[in-house]
Amino acid sequence: MKNILAELHRELKNNVDTKYRKDSFGFFKEEVKCLGVRSKVTDALAKKYFFEIKDLGKKEIFSLCEELLKAGTNEEEKIAFDWLHRLKKQYAVSDFLLFEKWLKKHVGNWGSCDDFCTHAFGELLLQYPKFLPRIKVWAKSKNRWSRRASAVVLIPALRQGKFLSEVFQIADTLLKDEDDLVRKGYGWTLKEASNIFPCEVFDYVMKNKNKMSRVALRYAIEKLPSEWKQQVLKH
Repeated sequence: MKNILAELHRELKNNVDTKYRKDSFGFFKEEVKCLGVRSKVTDALAKKYFFEIKDLGKKEIFSLCEELLKAGTNEEEKIAFDWLHRLKKQYAVSDFLLFEKWLKKHVGNWGSCDDFCTHAFGELLLQYPKFLPRIKVWAKSKNRWSRRASAVVLIPALRQGKFLSEVFQIADTLLKDEDDLVRKGYGWTLKEASNIFPCEVFDYVMKNKNKMSRVALRYAIEKLPSEWKQQVLKH
């Protein structure tokens, strides 16, 4: 298994784009580790190497994913989350604690938070909604990524018309959060909700617009009809 990761790492390094690497740092305010491999290439490598490991057991593939997460580069995290999502048909209740541990230990920027939560972790929650009370606890965490995750992890279920009441409950908790990336996270989740539940989201933002930050409000109403937006933005 170690040989596969070594080969993968070599191929990543062979595909480094120095200009793209330099530009990538501009997407984050926090410190990140970025090799500089374009997303299209990283996605192709994830698919290529998963084909080589797909016959391993879930436990072995999870171990490989953990090694990639420990490496800590954006690209290796992206591949780990891709592989985890490809195993969605094998998820079990016990995987929640492992995913939660990885969220707290390895997620350190909005990109990895969103990638993990809107794919593998969101799918796990969709399969096991019994963990929704645990997600609500994240919204009160001191860890900014756990707070952002509490909202964005609901997006896969929202796209299937589920968990709307939980979205509003978590938004209530995050309403006055002072972290800009947390605000954008719950604002984005409300925007996703508005695709299926426009009236409910409109009512929610009308009720709470004076408590929400401007950035969260603008994210939340982005896809609402223009006349509704104007109504929301009126003083």
